[in-house]
Amino acid sequence: MSSSKLQPNDIKNKFKREEIARKNKKAKSQQKLERRLAQAKVEANDPAAKKKRLAENVPRTLDNMREFDPSILTADPNQAGPSTSPDGPDEAAEDLANDPFASYFTSTDDPSIPPKILITTSFKASKSTYEFCDELVGVFPGAEFIRRKKGKGFEMGRIAGWAAGRDYKHLLVVNEDMKKPNAITLVHLPNGPTAYFKLTSIELTKQIFGHARATPHHPELVLNGFVTRLGHAVGRMFQTTFPPLPEFQGRQVVTLHNQRDFLFFRRHRYAFRSTEKVALQEIGPRFTLKLRSLRKGLPAVLNYGEAPKPLEFDVFETDVKKDKDEASPADSATEESNDTQARKPVVPPKTDEYLWAWKPELETTRRTFFL
Repeated sequence: MSSSKLQPNDIKNKFKREEIARKNKKAKSQQKLERRLAQAKVEANDPAAKKKRLAENVPRTLDNMREFDPSILTADPNQAGPSTSPDGPDEAAEDLANDPFASYFTSTDDPSIPPKILITTSFKASKSTYEFCDELVGVFPGAEFIRRKKGKGFEMGRIAGWAAGRDYKHLLVVNEDMKKPNAITLVHLPNGPTAYFKLTSIELTKQIFGHARATPHHPELVLNGFVTRLGHAVGRMFQTTFPPLPEFQGRQVVTLHNQRDFLFFRRHRYAFRSTEKVALQEIGPRFTLKLRSLRKGLPAVLNYGEAPKPLEFDVFETDVKKDKDEASPADSATEESNDTQARKPVVPPKTDEYLWAWKPELETTRRTFFL
């Protein structure tokens, strides 16, 4: 019996068995290399052959094998073209025209003015949360950080109503657990919705090796992978946090990449090395979000009753009488009318109305995604 017909498992001698197995493996690798070289030579002369091979040999991943649900998807992910339903494009356009963010895209205001964003934390935040909030203030051009106080009157719904009356467009609250940031609540003002995200994998700018320095230019925004109705709502919500017109001379770009319902946040600066090559340098920070719930309107304030009493200061009676005598009734009436016209109170709801909430039973398979 020749050694070529023998299988390594049939050989009793250990050294001979390992030698034949090694030779068979080497011969198999050599044959594979020869096939690949021959195929590359053919594709170099015929580009159509390469396109045909790539079109036929598509790897199977969880992303391209996701389950199609016509109730939440705008198009079948397995089809290259648009949806086969004739009412699909009209229905999608109607949803975009009537969503809470339509005023941002149809506004006639100056597109270079960034929307005002109020950033705050949970009660008794730690140092790491404050550092992360400082990074967020640098990411969003119109962001402002205000430290949150503890007590009645500083609930999230009341803060949202207070910010809406002062021309803020968003409220961003960073929550923490075990002295580490673990969640973000993003509220679109003045009428909602409210999105709650789990926050993981945080790396500040100082923790990224070779990071670039940020400039005050308005960055460009790249939204990638939002294909469902829920994904469109989340993507448009993040789009309203940046000004419509970026400052391209800053060469800064913010990327929010959705992959398997995980939102990866990155910020880079790009540099043109030549007419064909572009280099990226990360600025930071980097973190990952995962949507847990989307609520309609502002956050609810349970047992919402009268507004909290305003702050009282010790003022002498003579000063009060003097101020009343100096102010005429006509002036006081005009001031009150101007204040009521400028600031309309926004009352938060008493109960939450969920548009979507994640539950473990929703993920029937690993191929089920919602964004």
